[in-house]
Amino acid sequence: QVQLVESGGGLVQAGGSLRLSCAVSGITASIKPMGWYRQAPGKQREMVATISRLGGTNYADSVKGRFTISRDNVKNTVDLQMNTLRPEDTAVYYCNVIGVPTYWGQGTQVTVSS
Repeated sequence: QVQLVESGGGLVQAGGSLRLSCAVSGITASIKPMGWYRQAPGKQREMVATISRLGGTNYADSVKGRFTISRDNVKNTVDLQMNTLRPEDTAVYYCNVIGVPTYWGQGTQVTVSS
């Protein structure tokens, strides 16, 4: 059974940093395209960052230069380093296995205060 468990969310002041981690079980994360998405209250879920099987990365324009997605193939995790956080980054962040079938974690709350 595939499970994704996000961690690392919390409350941080604007300009601060957080590192999210997605622990993957049931599949080998390194052979799957993976992504981080977020959903703010009243808004649709949006892509934040993705990483391909070969390590290619893609970012939403709003986070380019501030966020970095990476894999740890030993730990079977996909991480999201978030720097220079802004209040508009406040959302529930979800880890995702891209493809068919797709899998989602339960999400972790990130709150950035101004």
